[in-house]
Amino acid sequence: MNTLVTTQDKLPATQNKSTALAGQYLTFTLGGELYALGILSSKEIIDYGNLTEVPMMPAFVRGVINLRGSVVPVVDLQARFGKGATPVVKRTGIVIVEAAGDDEDSSQDLGIIVDAVNEVVEISQEDIEPAPSFGTGIRPDFISGMAKRNGRFVILLNVSKVLSVDEMAALSTVGHERGALPESG
Repeated sequence: MNTLVTTQDKLPATQNKSTALAGQYLTFTLGGELYALGILSSKEIIDYGNLTEVPMMPAFVRGVINLRGSVVPVVDLQARFGKGATPVVKRTGIVIVEAAGDDEDSSQDLGIIVDAVNEVVEISQEDIEPAPSFGTGIRPDFISGMAKRNGRFVILLNVSKVLSVDEMAALSTVGHERGALPESG
């Protein structure tokens, strides 16, 4: 007669699903944590160096590099996560990734600074858990899932969110507005 309806019954089925898919991932360390990017978004790995600083950019944009004649912005992921600048050491590298803009046809190559690139690994769907809503120290929308690998969790990054060209451009505009001097009169 009276049916007990629980909150769980009202939740959409996709609420606790991971958005990460099985496949190959490039793993790297950053600030002592293990992260991974889908191999399809990773284009190449280069040594850290020859950065040209660009004034009035957000703190997480360390500068630009010349990559075979193209200007490629370089993002410090640790700073993007709000954890301060990545210290440059011997193994520090730059991973070149393709980041999509809001317009389907637009994409931009970006470099991301990492402490060290580890390896390319195959991650199966059963090893991927949903991203937690808290406790990782970075914005939950930056995470597409958590993978279990060798007794550790690997944070699977959502490249389209972490490296949103449009969001970073908007933050750059805010930086320009804050850096502008008031006119005296």
